[in-house]
Amino acid sequence: MDVLFDGLADAIGLLVTGDQDSWSIMLLTMRVSLTATAIALLVGVPLGAALALARFPGRRIVLAAANTGMGMPPVVVGLFVTVLLWRSGPLGGLGLLYTPAAMVVAQAAIATPIVVALVTAALQQVDPDFRVQMQALGATAARAFAALLSEARLPLLAAAMAAFGAVVSEVGAAQMVGGNLAGQTRVLTTAAVLATSRGQFSLAIAFGLILLLIAFGVNLSLTLMQQQRTVPR
Repeated sequence: MDVLFDGLADAIGLLVTGDQDSWSIMLLTMRVSLTATAIALLVGVPLGAALALARFPGRRIVLAAANTGMGMPPVVVGLFVTVLLWRSGPLGGLGLLYTPAAMVVAQAAIATPIVVALVTAALQQVDPDFRVQMQALGATAARAFAALLSEARLPLLAAAMAAFGAVVSEVGAAQMVGGNLAGQTRVLTTAAVLATSRGQFSLAIAFGLILLLIAFGVNLSLTLMQQQRTVPR
């Protein structure tokens, strides 16, 4: 219990005193995870909509792949991204390995299948006649699609929360493609692992608590947006 209390005290101290290294780790964690989540949404929402609304050869295979990707171990994703970005790999010339950009790529690869699968399930639950009614009222295909997304906004926000939760808490891919370099690619999860390996348990707990606080803050914002029109004032 003393270690837990020490960790809580360290977490409060890191937040209050504004330790430069700790703040840089927290800011990098937010930047990488939010960017990866945004990319996953930009890619995953259209793909999920196509799987839900269109019919084409191989559709079920793609959907099965997305559902499988939801349970893909992050370390496997990290391995594939590392091979792609390795010096002799297909994208090695970009020089992205062991940079925050590589971490964004890996985390986006983790989050995108989650978004695709959840968006597909959400849009399939909308009344099939909804789009037909919109088009009968004279709405263009783009406006009908926008109205469909609005109709399914609650599960879409849930998909965003699930995607962010998956990437902000993962450590395997971040460590493999980022290298956990101090001041460059060290995020809260990899910092906690490093502190634990050094026997600095209270510091590791502090990083974990700060990570939980960040995840709670982001998810609270999304939850308030989700519930804004569903709970009577």
